[in-house]
Amino acid sequence: MDTDPIRIAVIGGSGLYAIDELTDVEERNIDTPFGLPSDAIVVGTLRGQRVAFLPRHGRGHVHTPGQVPYRANIFALKTLGVKHIIGVSACGSLQEQYAPGHIVIPDQLFDYTKDERGRTFFGGGLVAHVSIAEPFCPALSQVLYDACTEAGGVTVHKGGTFITIEGPRFSTKGESGIFRKWGCDIIGMTTSPEAYLAREAEMCYAVIAHVTDYDVWHESEAPVTVEMVIRTLQANIAHARRSITLAVEKVGAMLGEPCAVCHDALKYAFITAPDRVPPAAIAKIRPIVGRYFGEAE
Repeated sequence: MDTDPIRIAVIGGSGLYAIDELTDVEERNIDTPFGLPSDAIVVGTLRGQRVAFLPRHGRGHVHTPGQVPYRANIFALKTLGVKHIIGVSACGSLQEQYAPGHIVIPDQLFDYTKDERGRTFFGGGLVAHVSIAEPFCPALSQVLYDACTEAGGVTVHKGGTFITIEGPRFSTKGESGIFRKWGCDIIGMTTSPEAYLAREAEMCYAVIAHVTDYDVWHESEAPVTVEMVIRTLQANIAHARRSITLAVEKVGAMLGEPCAVCHDALKYAFITAPDRVPPAAIAKIRPIVGRYFGEAE
């Protein structure tokens, strides 16, 4: 199965790939110019598609949100040939209508992280400014919404602004209240810079966000705790696996259709004069930029 193309990836918890239909399972250990990914990548066949599963925090949840090797994760998936990434995340709700147990397919992203997480693949003499006005792939987001709705039993919301905070601590009430006033709908700790790096790597990326709590702003609900997050996620795990299975099948049906928003994101992004680009800068991220510098895709 090593020669079969891997076009779809899922980034989320390690429990997501415990799917009965997943067959021909193997592990891939991939090194990158940005270090090792969060963990070995589990590859299996699901609904006729080879799919890569990567536990964002590592098996056993060993990486804090700020320590997740985001660049290594995305780069490793790119080297496998992945074109579509399904991100699965826990989130808090900042609005009454997004209740614990609900699912949100966000369409906007606000990066409120503070430390340097590795937000770009570029540098070292090669500069590119990628367009990120629509940070989540609209086509893939629609597929995820349809899959989550079809899986049944859970309220699914389409659209919403997802704010990423630094973590690993939860918000204060003052912060949570301000985020609400800013118009944010859900809150998490890992979607930035994951979404931005996927766009730089010209991969479609969208998120299934599982609401686990009301953060800390709600007057009649208890503030978020780890126990609260884990309990809600465990209750939703069966739905998450059904949704991923359906989403993989739907994405498989659209693999032959290039996405203008994502798959050509670098086409007009480079600003460095071609004669000033150091060969080493190209070599470092060749799987991402090679086709723009005289190599076949």
